[in-house]
Amino acid sequence: MKHFLLFTLVLLSLSCKSEKKIDVVVIETATKNMKFAKGFSIEKLATGVTIITLNSPWPNAEKGLRYALVPREKITSINLDKSLYDAIVLVPVKKLIVTSTTHIPVLETLGIEHTLVGFPDTKYISSEKTRKLIDTGKVQELGVNGQLNTEMVIALKPDLVVGFSMSSQNKTYETLQRANIPVVYNGDWIEETPLGKAEWIKFFAPFFGKEQAAEILFSEIEIAYTQAKALAQKATKKPTVMSGAIYKDVWYLPGGNSWAATFISDANANYIYSDTKETGSLSLSWESVLERGQHADFWISPSQFTNYDKMLENSPHYQQFDAFRNKKIYSFASTTGATGGVLYYELAPNRPDLVLKDLIHIFHPEMTPNYTPFFFKPLK
Repeated sequence: MKHFLLFTLVLLSLSCKSEKKIDVVVIETATKNMKFAKGFSIEKLATGVTIITLNSPWPNAEKGLRYALVPREKITSINLDKSLYDAIVLVPVKKLIVTSTTHIPVLETLGIEHTLVGFPDTKYISSEKTRKLIDTGKVQELGVNGQLNTEMVIALKPDLVVGFSMSSQNKTYETLQRANIPVVYNGDWIEETPLGKAEWIKFFAPFFGKEQAAEILFSEIEIAYTQAKALAQKATKKPTVMSGAIYKDVWYLPGGNSWAATFISDANANYIYSDTKETGSLSLSWESVLERGQHADFWISPSQFTNYDKMLENSPHYQQFDAFRNKKIYSFASTTGATGGVLYYELAPNRPDLVLKDLIHIFHPEMTPNYTPFFFKPLK
């Protein structure tokens, strides 16, 4: 009788445990760090839950953010300590709102653009595929990024809003979170290397169960970029390159450790400010730029300018540079979508291989004689 009672108690104990929600904290697996991106890592748990840790959601962030992605079919059987996470998202996501044009190519590449239901300032989206969704009313206009129409967002009932911010203070996102709409921050724009930015396709993938596809797609971009860089190193000449333009008497141009400067270096050219340490932009006088860049062979990305006449109207100082006089200035500003959005801002972070190939063709045309530039065009 004692043995029977003991056996019964064991069965009851096991039965109770089987009905109890699983505590995911005790069954974590190894963290997967990215190959180039420094801003996030992904952790797969044995329960099927995915944890994404954002190391730097905005510049000079004092702490990171942690998101839990829970499969819809398991939400009732998994016990999450909500205090450990900045957002809990049911996956796969079915209704999505993003806030940067750089997010659009990722959605299209992964084949999940149909989940997009809203976007701020849709006029800046250039992709033809997503523009069709906008034109047919499947993607709603939600105001501007800094001032999202929260009432419209709440009415759309998205499963997820992907935002970005310059700081931890964002009242719009706080309002959405109070309405039980998960908000996650995307920090791709903080990455300092071309392949680091592109690797953020892996950030989006777990929200849609597209991890394997993201690995394959990024690998193809990495290979294309690496091969182009290797080709550039075979060039026999290494031209000098300047960049930027004057705005209100200040010349803004990339710092030596910036994303843009890396492209120039990888294209086997000498950037005139490669010795500076800044990862963002430099703010200089036109006189100091003239001192270094007067005899530069090429001039890349002269702000918004697309022709030489407009540049002279803005400042007569430009004509003192050899690249201006020799018509060796190239810009991406004229490559736009149907509503005027600059395609470079949207697609370049996701396709650094195309940017690098453009620059190699400009600096070393003999290396790719039959190549047609995608972003950069000579000024008119």
